[in-house]
Amino acid sequence: MGKRYFCDYCDRSFQDNLHNRKKHLNGLQHLKAKKLWYDMFRDAAAILLDEQNKRPCRKFLLTGKLPCPIRCDFGSNCRFSHMSERDLQELSVQSVCPPEERRAREWPLDVAELPEVRLEDWLEKRAKRLSSAPSSRYGPGPVRATVFQYPVGWPPVQELPPSLRAPPPGGWPLQPSVHWG
Repeated sequence: MGKRYFCDYCDRSFQDNLHNRKKHLNGLQHLKAKKLWYDMFRDAAAILLDEQNKRPCRKFLLTGKLPCPIRCDFGSNCRFSHMSERDLQELSVQSVCPPEERRAREWPLDVAELPEVRLEDWLEKRAKRLSSAPSSRYGPGPVRATVFQYPVGWPPVQELPPSLRAPPPGGWPLQPSVHWG
């Protein structure tokens, strides 16, 4: 069958030859998918600059405010802007705001507000918790026997292949002279 080329932007594969690859890379679907991918990483200032240079989309403005909007037929490929004045104002605030302030908005806790915790205190609390924990996960404790149950809807045990059957009570016997080649 030959080599296959997989396009990460379009999430599709095709036979890898010069003609098919050129045809795909110059195709409209590929160019749209590639533009969408790179647009995800644009910063607010670049988006704001582009949107301010565009005229507003008439169809979007007429139908965009309805409860069940029809919106523009061109969607993200429209050459006109689909942003309201409010959206543009929010973008301008984001683009002017320095990265430190943006992070502070995303992470509202201030380091000064957090209580001071020492490593030694945390280790002591952890040691106390581990010593008093009844679970075998944290050290010696009562051992619980695991009861094996087949999922509901499975065929009877006799019809199952050996790989799906429960292990014997003592475990699988070890084969001393098994050589994997």
